[in-house]
Amino acid sequence: MTFQFLRVGPSPLHAGAEQHMVPMRDGVRLATDVYLPASPRKHTAVVSRMPYDKASAYMAVHKLAPLYLERGYVLVAQDVRGKFRSEGDTVPFVHEIEDTYDTLDWIAAQPWSDGSVAMVGDSYHGYTQWAGAASGHPALRAIVPRVTSLEISDLRGLTGTTPDAALSLYHANYFAHMWVDQGLYAYEVDWSVRPLRDLFEEAFTAIGHRSAAVDGVIAGRPPVDPFRTRPPFAARPVPVLHRVGWFDNLIDASMRDHTAQLADPRWAPHTYLDADACDHHTYHLDQAPVRPEHDHALDERVLDAVLPRYLGRTLDFLDTFVAGRGDTAAFPRATWYQGHDGTRTATSWPPPAARELRLYPTDAALATTGADGGTLTEAREREPAAVRWTHDPLDPVPSPVRDPWVHLQEYPEEQSVHDRPDVLTFTGAPVTAPLDLVGPVTATVDIGTSAAAGHLFVKLHDVAPDGTARMIVRGQRRIPGGGPLAARVDLGHTGYRLRAGHRLRLQLCGSDFPLYAPHPGTDGDLWQATAFSPAEQTLRTGGDRTHLTLTVCDGPAQ
Repeated sequence: MTFQFLRVGPSPLHAGAEQHMVPMRDGVRLATDVYLPASPRKHTAVVSRMPYDKASAYMAVHKLAPLYLERGYVLVAQDVRGKFRSEGDTVPFVHEIEDTYDTLDWIAAQPWSDGSVAMVGDSYHGYTQWAGAASGHPALRAIVPRVTSLEISDLRGLTGTTPDAALSLYHANYFAHMWVDQGLYAYEVDWSVRPLRDLFEEAFTAIGHRSAAVDGVIAGRPPVDPFRTRPPFAARPVPVLHRVGWFDNLIDASMRDHTAQLADPRWAPHTYLDADACDHHTYHLDQAPVRPEHDHALDERVLDAVLPRYLGRTLDFLDTFVAGRGDTAAFPRATWYQGHDGTRTATSWPPPAARELRLYPTDAALATTGADGGTLTEAREREPAAVRWTHDPLDPVPSPVRDPWVHLQEYPEEQSVHDRPDVLTFTGAPVTAPLDLVGPVTATVDIGTSAAAGHLFVKLHDVAPDGTARMIVRGQRRIPGGGPLAARVDLGHTGYRLRAGHRLRLQLCGSDFPLYAPHPGTDGDLWQATAFSPAEQTLRTGGDRTHLTLTVCDGPAQ
């Protein structure tokens, strides 16, 4: 049977934009759309540099443009090097610092420019904002990176050989679809292919092109991370509005950016947070799982209604910190949507009223006996205990969500996964009053494996009175062989209300496939593995050996 794929090329240009081919320092030209306000005066430019087609319905730049223009900004949208209408090789990240600098240089020299530039955008075009900051261009006044991280250019975790990272197949899958040539490709992956290095070979053969990024990570030579030598925080500080989604698959890395900026004495005064209870593609907790009539990917009217929420505080931030039309001292340091409650503000994140709550898994012998498993409680067990289970790489724990970029569109119920004998669960008692989670969540897990190495996946769930279980936060890491190891797992941050009558459930397991590669039990390269052996995993509890640390508020956090 012929391999089926769909190539998506550039969409028609919009009437409201004028395209320019902007030259970079090496002569490569980048396709750049400019949306100008009606007023003939000079304007501040707001720039978004993206790899997803600046003219596509998916990016909706033509719908966002009027919202910026009515505030007096010029909106500039650019296809990054090697994508859609832009020239150059299709390799992510490598040229973004220089290309962003050269783009800002071109903008600042335009007759309609007042010499000031701000940057906005999501995901990869959030990353290009950090590249702009790293470039140190004097025209840059502020950035608003959304659902992104400056960590995403460090692809060493995708090589399958790094000490702490679980191998994320869905990130490799992104590069195999989006970074092959100037277009993007839609096709189904056969996840049963082994060794994993051959996952995308059938697609690349049919397409007639390969992804340099995928070939690089599989060969152990990923594209160079430009931030290793030119980190953004070494450059001149600019105001940053970190826009994150509590259910975004990049939330842990996004919040590490925010935390790192707060820890830098030069950048900390310029740090602001705007968080929503959404996933990477803006699906919201209030409507999860999303019905077709509420899906902005299917209905243009729904998209139009979503855009104001999508923008959040972006325009107010630009008015205040770039255009000088607001009081910078009055701009809230943290605004977030508390899941199942509403919008809150505070002078810091976590809010000043937050405290640490430590919960302990107990009754370990029950952890593999059913969905409820053992107990999750504030009272630690004095005596040590252990529970063992088998991780079988040929029968891995299935990933409940098919596409983690749209987690809330699916918002899967995970009870069936919790019933598996290779999944450990610990469930708390129903809370009698709402419990607000407002900050980081971490787990310390005393874990060991009989194999040369393995993976550890940790999730925290909300269990409703009817028994349905849905994820709040998650984290994962590689664990070395032997043990015991006190493995610290970062589950990201959240703003989430556990409603009265609901319970918290801690889940631990050794696989999550196909989002992550099932660990074969060997200490070699996961991409090349051809031998797979079951391994005995051991969790130790009692005392402080294994615990979950939440950040909570007992009273109003606003």
